Amino acid sequence: MSQLLVEYPLKRPHVSDPPLARGADGVLRYGNLTPALTELLDLQVHAFSTREAVVEVGGPRMTYRELWHSASRIAGGLQEHGIGYGDRVAVHMPAGVRWVQAFLGALLSGAVPVLVHDGLPDAIAEQVIADSSADFVLGREIARGAELPDGAAYIDDGAALGDLALLSYTSGGLLGPATPKGVELTNENLLSAIRSVVAALDLPTDGLRNLVLLPLAHASGCVDQLLPTFAVGGTVVLARDTRDLAEAIVAERIDMVSATPRIFAGLLPELAAMRGDGLSTEGIARISKAGHRAERAAAAQAAPADLAAELRAMFPTARQWSVWGATETSGIGLAVDDAAESAADSDAVLGFPFGGTELALWGPKAKAGCGELLCRGPNIAPRYWNDPTATAARFAGTWFHTGDQVTIDADGLVRRDPAQDE
Repeated sequence: MSQLLVEYPLKRPHVSDPPLARGADGVLRYGNLTPALTELLDLQVHAFSTREAVVEVGGPRMTYRELWHSASRIAGGLQEHGIGYGDRVAVHMPAGVRWVQAFLGALLSGAVPVLVHDGLPDAIAEQVIADSSADFVLGREIARGAELPDGAAYIDDGAALGDLALLSYTSGGLLGPATPKGVELTNENLLSAIRSVVAALDLPTDGLRNLVLLPLAHASGCVDQLLPTFAVGGTVVLARDTRDLAEAIVAERIDMVSATPRIFAGLLPELAAMRGDGLSTEGIARISKAGHRAERAAAAQAAPADLAAELRAMFPTARQWSVWGATETSGIGLAVDDAAESAADSDAVLGFPFGGTELALWGPKAKAGCGELLCRGPNIAPRYWNDPTATAARFAGTWFHTGDQVTIDADGLVRRDPAQDE
């Protein structure tokens, strides 16, 4: 039987959102983005200079002005090492304030940051760094006390929307035997994802304090939490581990928590014990759950049968979102709030498209609403790094083949096909 591609037209309100317009290639795009990510961040630094930008639980904290100044000096130091526009700078460090400094320093130097997860086995991490042809590595020795590059403050602001801005690797070596693939994310991809997350999660500009427990070396942590929080002048709170997080939620006046389902499941007993001791969690207004497909499957075994209900009992005033995405989609694409999720099989629900993401199904049963999920939108990467074969297999015209077998109902809600986990 021949393969069929069936598009599912958007029915959600954002289709008529004025900033979104269909380009000549048929893709919905934002028409009022800044030319580059660095320019957006620069605007926020000047608007919120004295606000805290990043805090490490039990460690350093920096205002926007302090973070930007230190990052520009790191950029200057990288320039003195011969790093410039288009070079690759690998960031292979544990999450923390110094990670954020290193990432922004690489960005401001004009280079392309390469995200290398600190949890990767050494052999896989070395493979990723070699595959990226990294010109410089900001590595673990920095987290152990070595100095970051330092020089005269420098900012390269010559990038354009279509330029490569970030090289993010798929989670293969961390969650399974597959080899990680480098995904090229452009300034337009990043800025579109930021705009989409800010709108979908209704992030406020009055001092959001987001406890980010997602890995910063993945699109879900960096692109979908760190950068959108900066875009609204909020504070990113980071923790090296999950010990004493309940106390940190109170001490840091957290009003949003972002983590994987597995991490949330692990936090519930500690939070429950502290609630018994008088901990109030009513200040938490937003909960964001995200995770890769393999991680979601593992979390289903480790988490309570109804994690959304458990979290609702723990954070009674918080609105919950589950966000689905892949590295190739800048970590976003589908989202569902707890009200819609609780009305269906929460383990299978992936969500509704948002932020310009459009969907199609591929396969012999596509017309019946079942098949491989395809996505297109302004957040979709153009290609894999240095891998034309994989690019040709997964990126067909404007559509990205996710590899996920799903169903799509009449309202546009996407559910995972349980058969793919068997």
